[in-house]
Amino acid sequence: MAANYTTSITVDATPQEAFDAINDVPAWWGRITGSTTAVGDEFVYLVPGLHYSGFRVTELAPKIHIAWLVTGSYLDFVTDKQEWTGTTARFDIDATDQGTRITFTHDGLKPEDECYELCSNAWGMFVNGSLKAFIETGTGQPYSFDGDEALTPDDHAELHQQVAEAAALANNAG
Repeated sequence: MAANYTTSITVDATPQEAFDAINDVPAWWGRITGSTTAVGDEFVYLVPGLHYSGFRVTELAPKIHIAWLVTGSYLDFVTDKQEWTGTTARFDIDATDQGTRITFTHDGLKPEDECYELCSNAWGMFVNGSLKAFIETGTGQPYSFDGDEALTPDDHAELHQQVAEAAALANNAG
């Protein structure tokens, strides 16, 4: 069995600063609907015309660990549109002599998956680039939507409902 996607960065920040920055998802990844501040919170992330994913915060250990379960997903660019559903994105935070190391792992995103190349490249861009910059400088490079891609709060509410319905269907099928 192949390994899950993993990447690590070391930042000039405390573990608490890294933890707080990771939880400020819009500042480094992009616009979300929902919350990431407590276990059980749910949020939706969307790239219009490409994919959306619903997440539930399953673990929050300040200065140590964060985990988000993908409760529903739709990836427009692969055959299995729900390839991420049931996977988990996690952040492990460790103090080192060089700074704080953040190890990001997408459990369930494996090299044999159809979206692996594109998805791992995107995670690398956001974690190694945007998140690192956000932690160290206060400014990330989150994905933003303008013009025809701009979304209203009602658009996000509808997407959140669609993810919840997909998750309920998957749970009933399993």
